[in-house]
Amino acid sequence: MKHLFAAALAALLSVAAASAQSAREQILANKYLAGSNYLDYDRLFPNKPLTPAPKGYEPFYLSHYGRHGSRWLLGDNEYTDPLKTLRKAQALGVLTADGQKTLDDLERFYPTTLRRLGDLTPRGERQHHGIARRMAQRFPEIFLSKHVAIDARSTVVQRCILSMTAACIELAAANPTVRIHNDVSESLQHYLNQNWSGEVRRQGGKGRDIRNHYQQQYTHPERFCAQLFTDPTFIADSIDAGHFMRRMFDVATNMQSHDTDIDFLHLFTPEECYDQWRIRNIDWYIGYGASPVTASVMPFSQRNLLRNIIETADTVTQTQATLRFGHEVCVMPLACLLELDSCGAVVDDLDRLDERWVNYRIYPMGCNIQLIFYRPKKGRSGDVLVKALLNENEATLPVATDSFPYYRWQDVRQYYIDKLDAFDAEYGRN
Repeated sequence: MKHLFAAALAALLSVAAASAQSAREQILANKYLAGSNYLDYDRLFPNKPLTPAPKGYEPFYLSHYGRHGSRWLLGDNEYTDPLKTLRKAQALGVLTADGQKTLDDLERFYPTTLRRLGDLTPRGERQHHGIARRMAQRFPEIFLSKHVAIDARSTVVQRCILSMTAACIELAAANPTVRIHNDVSESLQHYLNQNWSGEVRRQGGKGRDIRNHYQQQYTHPERFCAQLFTDPTFIADSIDAGHFMRRMFDVATNMQSHDTDIDFLHLFTPEECYDQWRIRNIDWYIGYGASPVTASVMPFSQRNLLRNIIETADTVTQTQATLRFGHEVCVMPLACLLELDSCGAVVDDLDRLDERWVNYRIYPMGCNIQLIFYRPKKGRSGDVLVKALLNENEATLPVATDSFPYYRWQDVRQYYIDKLDAFDAEYGRN
């Protein structure tokens, strides 16, 4: 037992060392991280080399859930709200030179959004080509096997379907003998994009006042607005300065989804980026993490997905892969439900949340969770091992092991079944 504890402690220390920089320090050094769910996957931290498989073991199955790649913003008002404010200021003659350039750049970009809201961008497509290419390179025993079967499924949303398509094209290029089955159907939605129900739905409506409190606490629009508008009276009386700043920040951070020379992030200081990120970090934690504000139940929004992962793995006897494509509102709570690294942290003091729970490490555009299963090469009898990757980096799991990042699948499987059964017993299976 002592060596199990030592190994688990070593694994936790390695994760802590990897994220020794605070979130504030990371964002001050790289403003793009403040984009939270708008972060370009390829701007996330570099992938580290994978730990070789234990002697005598080889990978035979990969189970995956991934978010679509980079996209346009979802709502027209996300672009038009700041546009209307800037146009109003222009009509009144109160734009600074920076304000005029911001308006000009936004006017130049806005036509590209028409009939494109929520669509996958070329950058988002490339992200999935890259992720799939690295899958094949890292796990050739699976993806380069002759006639290997890959079951790929997507939610019914176009950007997810196109992300799946990009990944499958890349895997087919790596192995022309691959047998890929694609499926898109409303019948798959119950686990690929599960609706809130039962206790999750009841708790999900909580926390609005807390969110609003932190939104006000961390929004300081005075300097930002003075950079764009010449008239303090206009700022005070004619616009909602805080709302305008937050809307512009969303546009600014999502510009990294596009191949463009337009940059709005330079309008924000590093400290303003950090503050705006803190608002979103708290908001996502309350809405999808194990926050006490929502009774720590929000990760169970993905209980159908976790059961599907377990039940599908139980059927695997041959070398193969299961790929699932959906949304960050699934990857985020799934990572928390799985308790990957610190994703499942329960934090009471939201002012100190970013010391333990950091959203951009979990769900950039294209974020993904991969579970890789290993079996003995000879005889194929013995324990099946599993390794978890969060955004292609090895992650800790909530059970003991003496060979991190490898865990006995039966231990992991039982832990999650017990966790799901306990939730169902308390709240009902609905």
